[in-house]
Amino acid sequence: MPLSWVLKPIAIASAVAFGALGVLSRRYQRARFYFNLTIYVTTLASASFWGLLISIIATAAGQRYNINYLVARSFYHIAHPLMGLHFDVEGQEHLDGLLTARDGKPQSAVIIGNHQSMLDILYLGRIFPKRTSIMAKKELKMTPILGQYMTLSGAVFIDRKNRKDAVNTVEQAGATMKKNDVSIWIFPEGTRSLHPEPTMLPFKKGAFHLAVQAQIPVVPVVCENYHRLFDSKSRLDGGRLKIKILPPISTKGLTADDVHALAESTQKLMLETLIEISAPAPSPAPKALRAADSSTAKTTSSQLIVDGDNKLRSRSASDTPATSSIAASTESLTTEDEMDDDAVLLKRPKAE
Repeated sequence: MPLSWVLKPIAIASAVAFGALGVLSRRYQRARFYFNLTIYVTTLASASFWGLLISIIATAAGQRYNINYLVARSFYHIAHPLMGLHFDVEGQEHLDGLLTARDGKPQSAVIIGNHQSMLDILYLGRIFPKRTSIMAKKELKMTPILGQYMTLSGAVFIDRKNRKDAVNTVEQAGATMKKNDVSIWIFPEGTRSLHPEPTMLPFKKGAFHLAVQAQIPVVPVVCENYHRLFDSKSRLDGGRLKIKILPPISTKGLTADDVHALAESTQKLMLETLIEISAPAPSPAPKALRAADSSTAKTTSSQLIVDGDNKLRSRSASDTPATSSIAASTESLTTEDEMDDDAVLLKRPKAE
């Protein structure tokens, strides 16, 4: 039996189902979620194959470090109009300026962004700059298609299980970046932080060690909290989102002793920006409001805490379980041994 006899009915059934889902998406949120998610995943998969082709052509043409730029922009221009997601960008000149920052020559930089969900790829597609690579865990190198694409595009692969190898890899990456005038994009939170309210996880310091080691600037990029449009479970709506690119932060003269302060001050700046540009979260459902009203009626000793002088005081907003856990995780971070995702320890930069 010819293969077309099997594939043709499947293709027709899929087209009909997708069309019906598209019609239902105009009225029902759940249908809109699956409709837009299908568009996103399908376009992303297509971009992977397209990326492999672009990688081969661009490498042959001497444009290896523009592969990510070409693929990211292609993905964005296809996906965003289909999904109805648009981005308003402020501060684009801070990324564009890297291409001529050194008397007309490109300036290497460590570009860092807030990491909310898989949807971040779309906002990267909107602003991803030329001559920029990415840092990724070594395991991705063996992923079919994606691994080959990332290798051709100059990605820096980090072996998180081998500290010595990770240190050497990132040191070499810093030297290569300066030699080839290439920047690198990193998500310093290390994992996704999609949350109803604008918030960020503590930063791992690998990105900042790399910037200080190479004596190149850090460029913070903040995308508005988009939980109101995408919650990863039942809502993926169209809309407009804000992206703010902040001025480069110089690392000239900084040493490894300054990395902790640099990471903390940058995280604080980006969090303030995130809160500033983010739209209010959606109002809770009536059922959630009733549950909240019920809980406020229960005034117990759990609303009081003991302060440093062993005195009882009212629990403040900063004493919520979420912030307590974040504070605890911050205290557990050390500069000496950070191997999660992008975080590694580098040697003290040599004095010039």
